[in-house]
Parts: sequence; structure tokens; C-alpha cells
Amino acid sequence: MFYRENGQFKTSYPEDQQIFPIAQDRVFVVLLLLVAFAAVPFFASDYMFRAILIPFVIMAMAALGVNILVGYCGQISLGSGAFMAVGAYGAYNFFARVPDMPLLPALLLGGLCATAFGVLFGLPSLRVRGLYLAVATLAAQFFADWMFLRVKWFTLDTPSGSVSVSNLQVFGLPLDSDVSKYLFCLSLLVVIALLAKNLVRGAIGREWMAIRDMDVAAAVIGIRPMYAKLSAFAVSSFIIGVAGALWAFIYLGSWEPGAFSVDQSFRLLFMVIIGGLGSIMGGFLGAAFIVVLPIFLNQFLPMLASLAGVEISTAVVSHTELMIFGALIVWFLIVEPHGLAKLWSIGKQKMRVWPFPY
Repeated sequence: MFYRENGQFKTSYPEDQQIFPIAQDRVFVVLLLLVAFAAVPFFASDYMFRAILIPFVIMAMAALGVNILVGYCGQISLGSGAFMAVGAYGAYNFFARVPDMPLLPALLLGGLCATAFGVLFGLPSLRVRGLYLAVATLAAQFFADWMFLRVKWFTLDTPSGSVSVSNLQVFGLPLDSDVSKYLFCLSLLVVIALLAKNLVRGAIGREWMAIRDMDVAAAVIGIRPMYAKLSAFAVSSFIIGVAGALWAFIYLGSWEPGAFSVDQSFRLLFMVIIGGLGSIMGGFLGAAFIVVLPIFLNQFLPMLASLAGVEISTAVVSHTELMIFGALIVWFLIVEPHGLAKLWSIGKQKMRVWPFPY
């Protein structure tokens, strides 16, 4: 019974309303943060930072934003790549046009630009839902691709639409190393994840879930569908926009509109579905699955072929990686349709009663 709750009594309302009411959860989260902030920077290599850790942290933030809209409010969106692009180019314009603009306010202002864009393209959710809403948000993706490619003002009149940033600083500290970039992104992720967790546990989060479960019944009991849906689009777009700005500024450094194509939208949606809809933990698990697994397969398949005495080309490795990756996604969805977060919840339930079967 490693996960025992017996004897953990709550004697006040603040204790009863904690984000992590069980002591084991609090210890686990504290240890995880200590490892992420203190141990990882000392033991991880440059390759791990660039290929795994920084992309995972940024994509987990973007998946968190998508999960608020799709998982908690039930509004299907295929425009996440567009929200990331608006956040990235909005932050770039503030950073490049405003003299001495600090990096952190530029990222937040880029998120606000994505918020306005998301609310604008969230207006169809007031009349349509399901696949029709997905098509409407897909229009946002195509519009963003056209806007940043054709309207040269957003890219400071560069012919190809490619822009770049350099000499990034936060509070006077340069972001010139992989460790500093990782810690900066991780700090933002922790803050946004805590804010999102509090949001979904509050009144606005309950409104989102009521709209998701049955919007007509929610309207009957006094919940305003327009406010609930547009607020979900606003919060989700802000988080995705900040993640898009981090993806451009921290991970890419130099980018063009093609970096935020519709493929990015589908990747984020797959992260949320595989990780678990309506779960903050699901965004992290889905991002880990989508980011880490292809890299693992890319390294593992040639090693397995060499042990078998077979030489395979890079193209075969790439195609085999995609086939195995797709098969694993289908297998996970068949085994547990509610995502990896449900498996995590089942594991915790088993630990509550171990060594007994029930």
C-alpha cells in the first residue's frame, strides 16, 4: 500500500482545496521538480537538450493549451499551428520594432496576439460544433499561412518570410547556452501548468466541462455558452501562442511560416488524444510520447539491424520508424481510449490496494 490515503485528514478549507491533496503526490512532484531543475542540467548532454528536452518542454506547453480547448471544453480545433505562428510572429514584431523590448514581455504580448486571433476564429463555435468547427479552425491555419507569407509587414519586409532572433536575454542574463534555454522554458511551463490546473479546478473550468458534456443542459442551468466557449479559446490560444513564441525564439532561432504548418496542428492534437483528453497530466505524457519515441526508434532500429547483421538505409529506417510509430498510436488507442493519463490513474489505484488485488 505505497499510495495509502488513510490518516491524511483535512482540517481546513485551504487544505481540502490543495492541488495535490495526497502527501505522496506532493512528495513526487517536489522530487520531480528537483530532478528537472537541479539534476538534469548537470547530467544531460547538449544533444539531449536540443533534440529531446527543449522540444518536449515547449510541446508540453502547447499540448496543455490544446487540452484546455479540446479536452476540457470539447471544442475540436485544427488551428493550433496557426495560433503558434501568430504568437511567434507577434512576439517577433514586438521584439524587433519596440526599442529595448525585454524578451519575457515580448513572449507574453505574442500570446495576447494569439488570444485575439483565437477568439476571432472561435466565433464559429457559437453556431457550429464537432467536425464543422474543426473545418472552421482549419481555415485559421490556411489564413495564417497566407498572411505571414504574403503580408511582408509581419516579417519586416523580408522576401522569403524567414526571420531570426539573436542575443536573447532574460533579466540581464543571456540565453546563450542550452542549459539556460531549457531552464527558462521549464520555468514558464511550471508557472503556466499551475495556473491552468487552478483554472480547470475553478468555476470557469467547471463551465468548460459542462459545455463539453452537454451544452444545452449547461445553458439551461445558467451557464453562458458564448462566454465559456470564447474564454476557452482565449486561454488556449494564449498558452499555445506563448509556446509558439518559445518554439521560434528558443528552439528554432530562425524560422519561416512553414515551421507552423498544419502538420504541427495534427501533432498537437495527437499529443492530447494519446496523452488523455481533459487531463493536465495528459499533455505532458502525450508530448513525451510524440517527441521522444521517434528519436528512440531512429536510434534503436539501426542498432537492432546491426545486431542481426543486416544493413538498412536511412530511407528504410525513416519509413519503418513511421510505420512503428503509427502502429503504436493505434495500439495505445485500442488498449486505452482515454489515453496515457488513464493508465497513470489506474496505476495509482493499483498502488492504493497493493499487494491485494482489489
